[in-house]
This record gives sequence, C-alpha cells and structure tokens, in this order.
Amino acid sequence: MPRASDAAGAAVRFDGVWKKFRRGESTDSLRDLIPALATRLVGGRPRADELDAASGDFWALHDVSFAVRPGEVLGIIGPNGAGKSTVLKLLTRILKPTRGECAVYGRTGALIEVAAGFHADLTGRENVFLQGAIMGMKRAEIARKMDEIIEFAGLGEFIDTQVKRFSSGMNARLGFSIAAHLDPEVLIIDEVLSVGDAAFQQKCLERMREFKGRGVAIVFVSHNLQQVADLCDEAIYLNRSVQARGPVPDVIAAYLGATKVRHANQTGGPIDVVRAQLTDETGATVTSIAPGTPLRLTVDYAAREAVADFHFGFVVYRSTDNLIVYDGNVQGEEIGIPAVQAGERVRLHFDFRPHLTRGQYHLECHVFHNRSQRYLGRLAPAGVFTVSEARTYAGIADIELACTPAGAGESDEDAARAARGSTHRASRARR
Repeated sequence: MPRASDAAGAAVRFDGVWKKFRRGESTDSLRDLIPALATRLVGGRPRADELDAASGDFWALHDVSFAVRPGEVLGIIGPNGAGKSTVLKLLTRILKPTRGECAVYGRTGALIEVAAGFHADLTGRENVFLQGAIMGMKRAEIARKMDEIIEFAGLGEFIDTQVKRFSSGMNARLGFSIAAHLDPEVLIIDEVLSVGDAAFQQKCLERMREFKGRGVAIVFVSHNLQQVADLCDEAIYLNRSVQARGPVPDVIAAYLGATKVRHANQTGGPIDVVRAQLTDETGATVTSIAPGTPLRLTVDYAAREAVADFHFGFVVYRSTDNLIVYDGNVQGEEIGIPAVQAGERVRLHFDFRPHLTRGQYHLECHVFHNRSQRYLGRLAPAGVFTVSEARTYAGIADIELACTPAGAGESDEDAARAARGSTHRASRARR
C-alpha cells in the first residue's frame, strides 16, 4: 500500500500554526473546557484566536511552519519553554492549534512523554494492545509483534506488571518499543529518550536510522545536539517562533550562537580574561574550516592583583554535547610569566591545528591557581568554529585515513614503504 501523504508529498505538515495558552489555566481537556466556556459566555471573553493580556494569555507558538516528507528526519531544538513539546502535542492531536493547520498523514508512532497514553492500572502487555488499537492495528497483528516489542524494551518478566510500578526508564523503553514495532509511517519522538541508558539510546537511534531508510517520516525533538547532528537531514531552532531552519550544522550554530554564556570573571576576580580572538594564518576571523587548518587564539589578560604560581588553560569542546576533545595547560613559569602584578596586562597566542571531524566546536581559556586549585579568570566560549568535511561519519579526530588497492605481487615490505610515502604526501598536502 502506498504511503499516505498530502498533495505536496509531505507526511507531516505544519502550516502557519499559532498556539495560545493562559498562565495558570488549561482548557484543552473536556473536564476543563466546559467550565471555561461557561466563564467566557458570562464574561464576554475575546475571540479564541486573540490574546487577552489581562488574563495572562500568551503565544506559546507564533506562526510556525514546516513539512517533513517520507524518509526525512526533522530535528527540533531550542531552550526549555520554546514550544517544542507543544509542537509534538499538536501533531499527535493532544492539543489543537489556535490558528493555522497541522496534519500527519499515515499511521503514527509517538513517544512524547514518559508513559503518555499508558493506562497506569494495566500491565505492560495490556498497554501494548491498547496502544496498537489506538494506532488502528488488529489484535492478531499486535500479538505477532509482542515478543519483538518485549525483547527490544528489555522488560522480560516485568511485562505483566502494572505500568504504575515501572520506573521512568522502563516506561520510556516500552513506549519507544511500541512506537517502533507497530509499523509507523510517521514517527514522533520527544527528548524523553534521554531517560534511557546509553545502550538503549543507541538502539533507538539505530532503529530510527532503519526507519529513515524505509521511508518513515520522523520528527525528533532533543537537547542532545550530537544526536540531532548524526540523525537529522534538516533542523529547526524554535523559540516560540522559528529562529533558524535549514541544514543541521547551520541551525545548531545559530542556536549555540544565541545561547552562548560567557564565564569570564569580570567582577572582582584576581585576573580578567578581557579579550579573545580566533583567526587563521592570514589573520582573518574564523568561521568554517577544513580539518587541520592552522588557527591562532589571541587572548588578553588583565591582573587585578599580584598573583603567582598559576597556569594558562586551553580547552576545546565539541559544542553539540560539550565533550572535551582537548584540555591542555601551560605553566606561567614555562613561558617566562611566573607572576603578574596588579594592573599588568598579558597577551598570549595559542597556535593549534584542529584535526577534528565535522561539527561545531568552541574554546575556553582560563587562568588557574595551582596552590588553591581555583580559577583566577575564565572565558568560555573564547572562540567558536565549525569544521566542514564530507567523508567522516562519526568520531572526533581526523586521522587522515587513506585507502589504496594493493598492487599485484606486492610484498609486506612494499606495502609498508607505500604507506609511509602516502602518509608523507598527505601531511605535505595539509601544510
């Protein structure tokens, strides 16, 4: 059967959607909607698609549009309170838009909250049948999938326990397993996967890649930017409205640029990190580079008081998950700066070659007191750059891998000589 989609080929469509909420009030359930309607009839409330600021109305979503086609993965990133979960609840019809239209075409597997849609008094097995029925599947079809669902979730003997006895991790594993095994045409996944352990998260990501290859449209909300970078074809940076949309590296860079927090000690610490500039060999400001491009970070320090016995720190982070990819330091005595006096200024050049795989990275520089083990001054990010390369799938380091076919009758000694020559040529080409 052909996969369902709208006339434009989208399996998920969000078209000019606005969503209004009122602080302290929720009227999206029948229980709350009836008294709210009565209040509006008596009080003459404004139109549903207009704000009543006096009553605490606000726009949780402001004119948001996107589409996801079969086989595409859209990542949605943004700070807490940006409206990400609201988008997913609109897509799963838990909420309805105040303005605009949203639609999902085809059988939908969704995991947007831990235990969302589970009946607490039913067992895990009974909830599998319940969720399958909600998705329009026949009981016999669900029963055929049951063993796979249980095995993937890793629940084993606990599957016949009431889900109210489950931990949040068990709920998340079962919820994802149900969504992943009932043949969805659209998969909607929230950051709830973060409650699982690392091994289960990896299983989930591998399964989502399988779905992508099979033509499933996926909407993926996560604070784990590395997972978004690895999995998604396109991303949206959402903060009530769409702040950036397009290729994942560009959107992540826009998000990180908007949320940078400077940690420089500017308010009375012994040493201020007053300025940092990242440039290439020509002195040009750096944005996007190839692996191994020579870079220079120039840092200005200003001493507020006399200090001795310290080192200058230099740290490189992968911005998508704050992984430290390099952490080094230089003792002040090593470079002829054993101490500084109050009012003294120091400028240092940190020259380095980031042999890194594609992604966003940022730098930290600091001054650390050896004896007291405390920061005297710190700045992060001191510089931000993107490594652009198309060959490496995953990892951190660019190890300049080369692959060449062996010649006919080549001996081990010949192969070793060829490898040394290839490495030499590659390193010369880099310089």
